[in-house]
Amino acid sequence: MSQRVSAVLRRIVQVRASGKCEYCLVHEQDSHFSHPPDHIVAQKHRGPTNDTNLAWACYLCNLLKGSDIASIDIESGQMVRLFNPRSDQWPEHFRVDNGRIVPLTPIGRATEYLLRFNQPEKVQERRWLIDAGRYPLT
Repeated sequence: MSQRVSAVLRRIVQVRASGKCEYCLVHEQDSHFSHPPDHIVAQKHRGPTNDTNLAWACYLCNLLKGSDIASIDIESGQMVRLFNPRSDQWPEHFRVDNGRIVPLTPIGRATEYLLRFNQPEKVQERRWLIDAGRYPLT
């Protein structure tokens, strides 16, 4: 049975993330849909509904991640866990280059592939946001 994220817990996660998706870094003010909290480890994998297992995620990252907790690293062919905003540092796994999110590690590659960070329309959107000073370059 899935447990609903309370309004208080939802606000804690949103404030901690400063309103940005913790996967692709787009701010919710720059999205067409509001950001929902994401269970980093899905409830079906026994992930709890608490602040240590929730990330603020844009609609698209949340949808594409679903209940996945791992994917295949395209370079090694090995299964690796996905980026975890609670235990991983974004700049250790990714960098931004001309609107592209460049993966730096196996975790970064698996996450970038699964969440489709570099679809042409997303790259162009990030370029516009960078030019407007509305997208972090870290």
